[in-house]
This record gives sequence, C-alpha cells and structure tokens, in this order.
Amino acid sequence: MPTIGVAVAIPEPWATELQDYRTSVGDVMAATIPTHITLVPPTEVADDLGDVERHLAAAATRVAPFEVHLRGTGTFRPVSPVVFVNLVEGISQCEQLAAAVRSGPLDVVLDYPYHPHVTVAHHLDDERLDRAFDELADFDCRFAVDSFHLYVHDDQHGWRASRDFALKPRLRVG
Repeated sequence: MPTIGVAVAIPEPWATELQDYRTSVGDVMAATIPTHITLVPPTEVADDLGDVERHLAAAATRVAPFEVHLRGTGTFRPVSPVVFVNLVEGISQCEQLAAAVRSGPLDVVLDYPYHPHVTVAHHLDDERLDRAFDELADFDCRFAVDSFHLYVHDDQHGWRASRDFALKPRLRVG
C-alpha cells in the first residue's frame, strides 16, 4: 500500500531557502521532504490512486486561489518537538482546503487539531529547536496558491509530487 500526503508546495526561492535551513540545523529528513503546508498527513491508501485522484480533483473545485503570507516562527513544544514558520494570511483558506481533501477516501483522523504551518525543524534537541525559532523569527514572504499536490512516498527518495490539482479560478463579475 502506498503512503501518500497532500500539501501546498512552497514556491521558489523560499522552498529551497527553508529546506536548506532545515538541513543546516541538522534535520536529517529535510532532504527528502519538499517544503510544504500539509493538507493530509502521511496516509496509507489502496494501490490504485484513481479514487484518490478523482476525489482531489473534485475538492480542488471547492476552493478559489488565495494568497499566503508566511511570517515569523512558532512551535508545538512541549507537545511535539517542532518549530515552524507561521501563516499570517491564508489560514482559513488552508483550513477550507484541508477539510475538502480530508473527506471521502481521505477521511483521516488527525492526531492534533489542524494548524497550517511550514515545518523548519523537527525531532531535534532543544538547542537546535531554539536556534531555528530565533534565527527564522524575521522570515517573511508572500505568494499565491493556485494548486495543491499529491505526494507519494518512495523509500529511497522520500516524498515526490505525483500530480498537482489546480484550484477553481476566480469568477469575475462585470
């Protein structure tokens, strides 16, 4: 059974900048995880991804393209050893999109309430988590989100985008 995830990809140049940063603080998984905002966490699915892909295509029609603004850092400590970059704009749209994709064949139970974010340090000692929290406190970028991606996990290469799904276009009146 393949393991999949669904996420909004962070565009360049910020994707590489944040992935390189994650590597620099010693997060060994950074090289195998594209920089992203999770919509569906790692989930095992049936071998045929057809139902999942049809479901994601339908979900994409329910949310219009939107803007994301990433700024500053946050953490899930002490509950989970994670430091992340905050979303300060685009939160509600990510929540709507996550709800749309986490239904039907991807109706998964989450371990924690959904909180859109971009992980920059995970499962590191407190010193390195503190360093990431402090050093990225001034991080700031904005970008448009007009699609999301289905990722499939490969044991040798990590997470690879297998298909993208365009969000419905905005309707112009007048």
